[in-house]
Amino acid sequence: MDAGAQIRENDTKFRDPGIKIRDHDTGKGSFQIRVADRKAEIVGYRGKDIALAVPREVDGNPVVRIGKKAFLSNKMIEQITLPETVEGIDDWAFAYCSRLNRVILPYHRMEIGQGIFKECPALEQIAEEHADEGGQKAVDTAWLLAAVMNRLDAFYLFDLENAGDADWIAKWDSRMLSVMEKEDSDGFSKMLLCGEEDYGSRENDLDYYMEQRRREKVRIAMLRLMHDYRLDDRVRDSLKAYLLEHIKGRPSEETWKVILEEYGDDLKYYRFLTELGGVNAENFQPMMEDMGELHTEMKAYLMKYHAEQESHNDAFAVFEL
Repeated sequence: MDAGAQIRENDTKFRDPGIKIRDHDTGKGSFQIRVADRKAEIVGYRGKDIALAVPREVDGNPVVRIGKKAFLSNKMIEQITLPETVEGIDDWAFAYCSRLNRVILPYHRMEIGQGIFKECPALEQIAEEHADEGGQKAVDTAWLLAAVMNRLDAFYLFDLENAGDADWIAKWDSRMLSVMEKEDSDGFSKMLLCGEEDYGSRENDLDYYMEQRRREKVRIAMLRLMHDYRLDDRVRDSLKAYLLEHIKGRPSEETWKVILEEYGDDLKYYRFLTELGGVNAENFQPMMEDMGELHTEMKAYLMKYHAEQESHNDAFAVFEL
């Protein structure tokens, strides 16, 4: 039994069978809603919706809460929108939603339970409504806020009222730097002593453990450089330097591995790599070999970039002569 199922099973043992739950149609499913004191709470969902919008009210009762484990372990939902009426999100409300990518919610004070986005690996944005129209601050904040939950492990930064403000950004960057500056082996011996991994598994291998830590640092560095609102130039330079230390052809190649293996057909990451200076005459051909017969469009982009660089270098050489 997976962790999400265990949480759900434990919870059902304590539910009051006398509570009446009503359904609210969503198109491809239905919310389960509990109403008390003229206020509504989403306590569950059944269906196959990919994008969901929680209603502001149900039968005249404002929806003020997302209940405990309401969407636990849903494998379909990719986006969910919460209305301004919501005042709280209870424990594990969206935990183990493996495809959840974007959450749209009001940036105001609300009660937040533990583990609300636990094990949501696809989560990239926690945005305000119309964030896409709100300029760089709004767009970048949506990405940085999601990273608080699934990259930085810094729940204290899940501050919806102040997200995006100068002080919040400074705290975010401080936490990021503390993660980047940790030794790659940090925590390995503790993991072994606590028996957190099965004996003999690859997670017990120090080299593998350190590679995973470097990959996580690469993901964080790329995220911050691609969403660089209020990013200090010195921090920018240090993040770029870290990524360039791990491009194809270096002793460890996590920058290249993350882009190829996790974003294989997403052009923006290859553009980022070329703008970073991570593709050069020495590593271009090995990169092509790594890509094999796959990622045709990405290979075409890199080939065009490489040809332009070679042409530029040849022209520069003629000029020197």
